[in-house]
Amino acid sequence: MEATKVAIVTGSSRGIGAETALLLAKNGYAVCVNYVSNSESAEHVANQITSNGGRSLAVRADVSSASDVKRLFKTVDAELGRVSVLVNNSGILMRQCRLDDISEERFLQVLRTNVIGCFLCSKEAIKRMSIKHGGQGGAIVNVSSAASKTGSPNEYVDYAASKGAVDTLTKGLALEVAEEGIRVNAVRPGLIHTDMHASGGEPSRVQRLKSTIPLQRGGHPAEVAEAILWLATDKSSFVTGSFIDTTGGL
Repeated sequence: MEATKVAIVTGSSRGIGAETALLLAKNGYAVCVNYVSNSESAEHVANQITSNGGRSLAVRADVSSASDVKRLFKTVDAELGRVSVLVNNSGILMRQCRLDDISEERFLQVLRTNVIGCFLCSKEAIKRMSIKHGGQGGAIVNVSSAASKTGSPNEYVDYAASKGAVDTLTKGLALEVAEEGIRVNAVRPGLIHTDMHASGGEPSRVQRLKSTIPLQRGGHPAEVAEAILWLATDKSSFVTGSFIDTTGGL
């Protein structure tokens, strides 16, 4: 167990982020539970960790805001210590529609959270992890999506495009900081049972599409969290610039 390690999981008040925060804590990490609005759920996750003997705090921060991100990392510096694992999990999804019905404002909002948020958090993490900056190395795990490969036609082309950008950022950043002790990888979840589908206007989307999945079922947040944990720890010490598709075979 890596008891001295510190992890920040963005967007971890629910779903994949919450399961990842809890799993990292079980494996000895002090965990920052980041959220943007649901303080009650975030505090619940943090309290679960502390009640089991771990160290955690919940920090409100909008990852699309540079000032919020800087405050987030400075808070973790002061309360938990230097971050060694960053999980870029924050992401938003809008209602299903065709591209010609997507507004410029909507597209920009999706890009700000899903791409700029990943960029801003990674930037602050590198300043703390990189041996070039006096750090001791670390791992960044980006939560992308199978949509980056399918394009999500007639549903969320803007979301899919943002996750395609995350894939490219993952690869480029991995190569850029490989010699500085930082590994950068991503998971690409498919149809997972989370509240995000309700944001798209179809809470039962996984149930509707499960027959298209080779494993004939939707995935669970805990299953994605296990892949994230592996990429975050030294068990994947020779892996960088890589992707794990948690899609049930899609």
